[in-house]
Amino acid sequence: MKSKTKVALAVLAAFALGGAMVEGLHAQAKSKQIYVVAQISVKDSDNYMKDYAPKAQALIKKSGGKIVAASSSPTVVEGKSLGSRVTVQLWPSMEEYKKYRSSTEFKQVRAIGEKYAQFNALAVEAME
Repeated sequence: MKSKTKVALAVLAAFALGGAMVEGLHAQAKSKQIYVVAQISVKDSDNYMKDYAPKAQALIKKSGGKIVAASSSPTVVEGKSLGSRVTVQLWPSMEEYKKYRSSTEFKQVRAIGEKYAQFNALAVEAME
């Protein structure tokens, strides 16, 4: 192979690799991780823990989320608590979280939870 052809192929490969890297960086920039903070007002703790919590936790994990903190006795440091239980979940992106929330499986599990509790949740993008 002639040296000009080799150089042309090397330049072409470098451009292709650079383009792929730029696309990868754009995809990362578009999909920030999110934290979901839920304040839950539990009315029936025994049934909540028996009938709802294990199903909800399993579905979160199956759907790509991760529970990073949970408490049945959170410490209020300012303002008024909206619930007796707090959870913090980590999700790969808002898109993944919305997909989880709109799933039939979520709606079925949440219907069980609503028998025993009221839910308030906020989603915030991670800083990184």
